[in-house]
Amino acid sequence: MRKTIIIIIIIMGYYQLQLTAQEIAQWRGENRDGIYNETGLLKQWPVDGPKLLWHYDELGPGHGSAAVTNDFVYTTGTTLEGIGFVVALNHNGKKVWQTEIGKEWMENFDGTRSTPLIYDSKVYILSSFGKLFCMDADDGSVNWKTDLFKDYDGRNIKWGVTENLLINGNTLFVTPGGIKSNILALNKDTGSLIWKSKAKEELSAYCSPDIIELENIDIFVTQTDSSIIGLNASNGELLWSYPHPNRWSVQANTPIYHNGKLYCFSGYGKGGVMLQLSDDGKSITKLWDNQSLDSKMGGAVLIDGRIYGSGDKNKEWFCLDWETGETLYSSKMLKIGNIIYADGLLYCYGDGGNVGIVDPITNDFNLISSFEVPYGEKYHWAHLVINDKKLYVRHGKSLMVYDIAAE
Repeated sequence: MRKTIIIIIIIMGYYQLQLTAQEIAQWRGENRDGIYNETGLLKQWPVDGPKLLWHYDELGPGHGSAAVTNDFVYTTGTTLEGIGFVVALNHNGKKVWQTEIGKEWMENFDGTRSTPLIYDSKVYILSSFGKLFCMDADDGSVNWKTDLFKDYDGRNIKWGVTENLLINGNTLFVTPGGIKSNILALNKDTGSLIWKSKAKEELSAYCSPDIIELENIDIFVTQTDSSIIGLNASNGELLWSYPHPNRWSVQANTPIYHNGKLYCFSGYGKGGVMLQLSDDGKSITKLWDNQSLDSKMGGAVLIDGRIYGSGDKNKEWFCLDWETGETLYSSKMLKIGNIIYADGLLYCYGDGGNVGIVDPITNDFNLISSFEVPYGEKYHWAHLVINDKKLYVRHGKSLMVYDIAAE
């Protein structure tokens, strides 16, 4: 009996270690859809906003969000000399380590673009000049790196390569935007090539991809210069594409998939389109389009059959019906910006520097509470993050962490 108990304890410990080792922190939450599975959060904030726990003001220029694990808070920044870096902070806001990733984009909209991906005790990051790194999550030492422009035929774009990386199983996906190597699948542990796809041979377009998991196939979905594309995630075969150009070829929003339907959207007045996937995932049919919710890079969330997000050329916040594409209502409650969802509320971060919460069931974007971001500089573009009842707000050189736990 004693021997059996010891064996059970060992097995339980092993699986606990496995779960811990595979902790994931990534762009727009657990499922890359802007929905954070947190509960017990404040339903209304004090007049001056929730309590500020700490802020870190040495990031330099950058637009990457926080990636939060049980141990550390990771984000990116840029030195005064224009060198990008990944930094790990403890949960009191003290720097633990910092590792450089080379030259960063400083011509306009300065600084690092992407958010670190934390997977299986490793940190993955892509610089705006196509340098791809895999680091140890505990100390920042580099496990492997590759230059997508030199090692492959990657090409830079107007405002610097931007992609929040994606891992599925043992495969890391990245979009160099080359002719031969348009999209790559790499071994996440070694960086070695699994497959490369020509896709549509278009430039990359600032898009952070996703995986659609169907019964018999996994589909890699992203947007390149002028197209929405779906690839067989196991071999890179182009399954289908759909034209979706806009004025500046900025396709910075992660597509949203639900129950056989795929919603893709972009700015400059282009708006979004709903595509129906066939049962086998190998073909698509257009269902509807809507130009009102033309978010440039603020994302959107799907809640109870409704899509919430802001416009770009159309400078309002919009709610669309998922099935029909009808605009149900709109509001100018804040300047346009990015959006996430947690515990029954929409969290909106406007480009004017205000963060607010909205109850979606009121059908009018009624702003319950808001506060003005007190630190940082320049653009309010980094997406909000919620972890362990804390709200993470990035504004240029500063990262602020707020307590949003209900009393």
